[in-house]
Amino acid sequence: MEERKLTGPEMQLLLKTARKAIERELAGLPFSIPRVTNTNLLEYRGAFVTIHKHGRLRGCIGTFSADRPLYEVVGDMAISAAFKDLRFRPLGPSEFEEIDLEISALTPLMPVVDINKIETGIHGIYIVQGPFHGVLLPQVATKNRWDRLDFLDQTCIKAGLAPGCWKDPKTQVNIFSAEIFSEKSEGLLS
Repeated sequence: MEERKLTGPEMQLLLKTARKAIERELAGLPFSIPRVTNTNLLEYRGAFVTIHKHGRLRGCIGTFSADRPLYEVVGDMAISAAFKDLRFRPLGPSEFEEIDLEISALTPLMPVVDINKIETGIHGIYIVQGPFHGVLLPQVATKNRWDRLDFLDQTCIKAGLAPGCWKDPKTQVNIFSAEIFSEKSEGLLS
């Protein structure tokens, strides 16, 4: 079943939810997710929240798990990206006004047998081999001007594996798509 695309107001609500979640966490206050009745936002979907500060990555965490509504996932992933991304120190109160948020609302994972089915800029890649796993969102390939093979190799590296690991029959290669929107673009990217 094809998911309906998020509307501009729905994207804005998700961005506001993400920002409010971070703001409440910084203040040491509990974040209660607003009541939502919109069917698009109630869909069970995975999502990633990416934080940029002055155009540079400041945190990014997400989940493929579709075990709760999208708007709840976005709130939780915003807090995780701001305070639990081990590549960065937790976000400080003085940084709050300097950050921009980007949300990637995901489609379900699909296993790939033929790598020629991977479209850079359209698909993200999730690679799993034993205990190693790594993901790169669709916009990463576009930003870095990678072709399909570069994208696959870079996802292997992100997983802590050698470039070319995707050729190993023990490696699972999965793809997904995402609706991508940010505060900076005012929800106009997708």
